[in-house]
Amino acid sequence: MGGNTPKGILTDQCASMKRAIEDCMPTTIHHWCILHIMKKIPTKLNGYKEHAEIEQEMNQVVWNSHTKDSFDRNWNDFLLKYGLVDNKWLSDSLIWVYYADLYEDRHIWVPIYLDHYFWAGMRSTQRSESMHLFFNKFITRNSSLIQFIKQYDNCRGSREQAERESDAADFHTIIPCATKSSIEAQFQHVYTHQKFREVQAQFRGYSLYEVGEQVCSSIFNKFVVTYDSVAVEVKCQCLLFESRGILCRHALSVLSFERVTQVSPRYILERWSKKVKRRHTHIKSSHDEPLLEPRSKRFDELVFRSQNICKFASESEELTAILHHV
Repeated sequence: MGGNTPKGILTDQCASMKRAIEDCMPTTIHHWCILHIMKKIPTKLNGYKEHAEIEQEMNQVVWNSHTKDSFDRNWNDFLLKYGLVDNKWLSDSLIWVYYADLYEDRHIWVPIYLDHYFWAGMRSTQRSESMHLFFNKFITRNSSLIQFIKQYDNCRGSREQAERESDAADFHTIIPCATKSSIEAQFQHVYTHQKFREVQAQFRGYSLYEVGEQVCSSIFNKFVVTYDSVAVEVKCQCLLFESRGILCRHALSVLSFERVTQVSPRYILERWSKKVKRRHTHIKSSHDEPLLEPRSKRFDELVFRSQNICKFASESEELTAILHHV
């Protein structure tokens, strides 16, 4: 990572790993997999008569608290309501062998404490688990080292082919807009199909919300959205844009109410663009023989390096003009 620690790291719930990350990477935001925690609810609380209601309400508190204060208040009410104040897994101030106090560590697993940071939509370690399933199609625990090397190359070839097919679909096919919004069309033109479908899901739901200048405090069905008409900036307390990089239906409702026809470029992320250049595509593979030729190698290296030069030069008109004359 170029000698830099990651901005964020996502792991399963593990007290030992938590301490190690705090010691070795103090500036890194540590995020526990929330699904790893929530799936323990049935086994940890099944001794209670109302365990089904407890599980349902705990989900409500965790997912539907949209401010830190409301989470603290709702969590306390939840513990008192079901007599869970003395439950070690939920509220004890001590750390037992495996599990740290969930409330004490709320800043590394509860969404409202983490959604101020960008996670590209990742909340769980399921992506790494899906990669395990992907590689299991090619290798097994009994594969030899030679088989592993050969099959790893086939894995990469399979993934690259899937990316090429996806790129072709992005450039040569169109997903129809779900609404008549010109803002939706703005995203349709720029984003990959996969990301546009996520954005489109927000457009399908934005018409369900009623916009008012003031709302009463509530955590279940009302969201506070601030809109600056001069800077054309919008911010919702659900923090979907901050954490996932796409505008939420609440913000879109306000933009529609204000008759905004185009969003600021700051809300259109380059990382979701169909035109984004992937650096990993320049890594050589033995399944692609032409890339092994000396001339192709030199050309590929020059293309890779020129991307960095162009990105740097595009930051100013002066540098761009100089590059034009090189």
